[in-house]
Amino acid sequence: MYLVAIAWMYVVVMMTVVEATSSNGTVIGAVFTFFLYGALPLGIVLYILRTPARKRARLLADASAADVSAGPPDGGDHPAGDAIAAERKEP
Repeated sequence: MYLVAIAWMYVVVMMTVVEATSSNGTVIGAVFTFFLYGALPLGIVLYILRTPARKRARLLADASAADVSAGPPDGGDHPAGDAIAAERKEP
């Protein structure tokens, strides 16, 4: 997926360079070419293609949060010890 995106941006950058350096082209035309023909459509496509991965990550985070909240309050499987530490006696 990322290889196609990198290749597409390479093509768009080459088109932008040609637009900026040609005798009939302008720099503002090159900027519009880059953003409207390259960056904006590619961003939309990558956002759409990453939707299943974002959904999996959200479900995984919800499942791990549910596992943590279902466990014991102190997070361990052992009983709680004394609340007050034992006093040490000097020899």
